[in-house]
Amino acid sequence: MIDKQSPIPIYYQLEQYMKEKIEKGEWQPGEMIPSERELADMYDISRMTVRQAVNNLVNDGYLIRQRGKGTFVAAQKIEQPLKGLTSFSEDMRARGMEPGTIVLSFETVPASEKLAEGLGVTEGDDLYEVRRLRLADGAPMALETLYIPVCLVPGLTRDVVSGSVYEFIEKEKGMIIGSAVQTLEASVARKVEAEHLKMKEGAPVLLLERRTHLVDGRPLEVVKSVYRGDRYKFMIEMKRGGSRC
Repeated sequence: MIDKQSPIPIYYQLEQYMKEKIEKGEWQPGEMIPSERELADMYDISRMTVRQAVNNLVNDGYLIRQRGKGTFVAAQKIEQPLKGLTSFSEDMRARGMEPGTIVLSFETVPASEKLAEGLGVTEGDDLYEVRRLRLADGAPMALETLYIPVCLVPGLTRDVVSGSVYEFIEKEKGMIIGSAVQTLEASVARKVEAEHLKMKEGAPVLLLERRTHLVDGRPLEVVKSVYRGDRYKFMIEMKRGGSRC
């Protein structure tokens, strides 16, 4: 497996081999991999070389270290294409996972100047503010704060937001969701976020803000979400336009 005569660095060869075993399911999530000493002996390479390969896989989210226990295969990241407008619940079901929601708070708050501008209401108008922990097969994936104008969707309840808000709006209210604009940036987990998402404070997270409109152009929602960086990744499909010679 390791070709010491190859111009490809040995650590990179080992890294790709280990990654292949994970992606093919030969090493399952939660399974402990061989120790650095065992891998070094197995392939007759230095422990420093093994450590470099393992460190790269940890940084890429394929492996996770547990102090005093060893190195384990990390749960595979959920990939969400950044095209098409779907709800969290729809995304999870499409991947064969069971979506879940824990409603942390559900209340009515006055619209701030910024939220009023984004939602097309007057500053001080009533908004639903919903804080939810989104789950996939029982594991925490995202911490979400949702704002919707009360005048637009009267009758929203805590029971409703414990499921899919999009399904309620379209099936019960007869509104058609049209489009959204999303922004995505990298950050680190603050204490409260880390506690809810079951991760270390300062661990990498993805911050997503979505502004959604109905087909008639009316603003529907502003959603601010914090996704676990070790369990979630976003995929963008890009096409180059114009003619090429």
